[in-house]
Amino acid sequence: MVSLAGIQAALTRIRDSIYLSPAPQSETLSRATGNALCLKLENLQATGSFKERGALNRILTMSPQERARGLITASAGNHGQAVAYHAARQGIRAQIYMPVFTPIVKVSAVTGFGGDVVLHGENFDETLQEALRRAQSEGLTFVHAFDDDAVIAGQGTIGLELLDQVPDLDAVIVPVGGGGLIAGVACAIKESQPGVRVIGVQTAGLPSMRAALAEHHPVLLPSGSTIADGIAVRQAGQRTLPLCEKYVDEILVVDDEEIAMAILWLLEKEKTLAEGAGAAAMAAMLRHKTGLCDKKVAVILSGGNIDVTMLARIIERGLVKDGRMVRLRITLPDHPGGLEKLAGLIGAERANIVQVTHDRAYFGVHLGETIIDITMETRGPQHVDHLLGKLTAAGYPFERVM
Repeated sequence: MVSLAGIQAALTRIRDSIYLSPAPQSETLSRATGNALCLKLENLQATGSFKERGALNRILTMSPQERARGLITASAGNHGQAVAYHAARQGIRAQIYMPVFTPIVKVSAVTGFGGDVVLHGENFDETLQEALRRAQSEGLTFVHAFDDDAVIAGQGTIGLELLDQVPDLDAVIVPVGGGGLIAGVACAIKESQPGVRVIGVQTAGLPSMRAALAEHHPVLLPSGSTIADGIAVRQAGQRTLPLCEKYVDEILVVDDEEIAMAILWLLEKEKTLAEGAGAAAMAAMLRHKTGLCDKKVAVILSGGNIDVTMLARIIERGLVKDGRMVRLRITLPDHPGGLEKLAGLIGAERANIVQVTHDRAYFGVHLGETIIDITMETRGPQHVDHLLGKLTAAGYPFERVM
C-alpha cells in the first residue's frame, strides 16, 4: 500500500533526474475562475508529461537481476515515452508494446527515447495482455502505467512539491484516468495537510474511476472516443481505487467541448500547450464545476503531447464554441453583384471571411437563387449577434450551421 513515507522516499530517489516543474499563479485564469489559481506545469518534463515520475521510481526499485533481464510495458503514448527515456538513461533494455494502429508520431517518439517498440493488438486491451504474457514467459519486469505502488508513489511526488510551492493551498484539481496520478497526489497531500481538498476530473466519455467509486470495485466501461486519450481508461486500477476512496474528495466529469475550450484558453492566455488529458482539470475550473470560490487552487497540467493535426481541429472547435468562428447558410439572388453586396455588409461589420461555398442544386434552393455557406472569424458572441441583426435587417434569409 502506498504511504506518505513511500512517496517521500520516491521524491528523494528521483529528485536529481526529474525536472522540478514550476507552479506559477495565473492572473488571467484566476480572474476567470474566481480563485487564486496556480498551474503545475508537468508538460515541461523531458518527455512532455508527469509519467516520468512513476516510471523512473519503478525503474530505480528494480534489482540488479531484473535490470539485466530488462523491462516491458504497454502504452499508447506518454507512459511508453517515459519508460523508454528513463530505462535508456539507466542502461536497461525496454520493450514498449503499442497497438498496431498507434500513430507513427508516437511510435517514433518512443523509439527516439531508446525504447524497442513492438506493435501488437487491435486495441490497447489486446496489447496489454500480450505484454503481460511476454513479461511472464521471459521473466521481464512489467511496469504498469498506473496500477503499481512504485508508480503511484512516483506520481505522488507532485503533491509534495505543490505543498512546498503553493503556501496556504486550499485545493488541488487532478486529471484522472486509471488513477495513478490522483492516488499518489491525494495520499501525499491528505497525509500532510488533511484540510486540502483533492478533486479529480475525468472525461465524460470514460468516467471509470467515478464508476468504480460508486460501485466500490473497478468497473469495465465500454470503449469510448475522446480527445483526452491520455485519460481514456476503461477500468480503474485495483491499487488506485482504495487510495481514491480514502483520500479523494470528489470526481467531476468534463466533455470534449469543454476540454477543447480549456486547451484554447491555455494556449492563448498562458502560452502553454496542453494535450486533452492535460487540460481536463483546467476545463472543470473554467466551467466552474468545482464549486470553489476565493480559494488558493492548484491545477495539474499533466502533459502537453498533442498531435499537431488534432491541435488544429481542437483550436477550430474551440473558436466555434467560444463564438469567434461562425458558419452561416445564406440565400442570395443568383445574379452579378449579389455576393459582392453580402461581402460588403460583412466587411463593414469587421467580420473576416475565411471560407465560401456556393450551391445552386441542393438545400431546396429555387431557380434564380443560390445558397452560400460562409465561414467567418468574429470577435465573440456579441459580435455574432450584432452581425446576425444586420443580416436580418438587410433582408438576407439565413441559418446558422453548427
